[in-house]
This record gives sequence, C-alpha cells and structure tokens, in this order.
Amino acid sequence: QVVMHPARVLELQMQKKGFSMEVGQYIFVNCPAISPLEWHPFTLTSAPEEDFFSIHIRAAGDWTERLIDTFQLETPRVEVDGPFGTASEDVFQYEVAMLVGAGIGVTPFASILKSIWYKFQQGDQTLKTKKIYFYWLCRDTGAFAWFNDLLASLEQKMAESGKADFLTYRLFLTGWNNS
Repeated sequence: QVVMHPARVLELQMQKKGFSMEVGQYIFVNCPAISPLEWHPFTLTSAPEEDFFSIHIRAAGDWTERLIDTFQLETPRVEVDGPFGTASEDVFQYEVAMLVGAGIGVTPFASILKSIWYKFQQGDQTLKTKKIYFYWLCRDTGAFAWFNDLLASLEQKMAESGKADFLTYRLFLTGWNNS
C-alpha cells in the first residue's frame, strides 16, 4: 500500500512474506526505475506485531524526490534488503524510556510506540516499561501530520486502560514560515 502524507512524506507498506523484524530496525531500498545501483537506508516504522512492514520517506534529495514523483504517477517495483540492526531493541527492558527525535529521524520511535500500543492491546504482562517521555523537534508543522494519528491513537488507548500518564510527549517547532 502507498500513502502520501503532508510535507511530501511517502509511506510504503509491504507484505511480510518471510520477513521478521524488531523495533527500530532499518532496511535498504532500491527502485530500479530510478537507478538499478542505488540502495538507500530507511528505518522501519511498523511494529513487529503488524502483518506488514512499512517505511516513511521524506523528500530530502534527488533520489527521494524522484521516488516520490514516480510513486505519484505509478507503483514501481521496489527491492528490499534487510532488516538490519537496531540500537533500540532493548527499550522494553527499562521502566522509563526517553525518546528524542528530530525531523524524519523520528521513524524508529514510530515502530516503538506502535509496538507498545499492540502490547497494551494484547495485555502483555512481560512489558517492564512504565513511563515513556517522547520529544520531537521539527522545522515545519507539516512534518508532524503523518505522526499525529499514531500519537492520538496511543493516547486514547492509554487513557482507556487507565494509564493516561504512561506517555508524555512534547512537540517542538523549530522553524516558521511567515507567509
């Protein structure tokens, strides 16, 4: 599935056939229609509990601009290599976690927050995490839009579970367009 978000962020959701992942891992992506030799790393934004894996790609250079333009016209073939290591797979081993991201660098936290949402839904008793502090800095308001649904859903689920104080988040706008 292909989803176009505001601020030229492209979300690709792909089937998991034989694909096993952990939170915060990344994959390399190639689009032969753009270049048969270029492979670019993208952090997985899906949770291991989901039946697909996803990435979010922000237009940030020639290749990503061309990829997004191509997906707006057609659905080209993409090739994936990975997933590869992560520094965040131990996040659920601690009672308190602080997640700090900037711009599109927030993608590993999408995976972590989604996974926590699923763990709460499934009543996972092995989850040690009791509190999460999440800070996100962005230059423009459009960048916040694609992540808004996840935060709102997670906030609602926590409130319904009687854990409204489980997630504390702060979003910081670091740029402003006066026009």
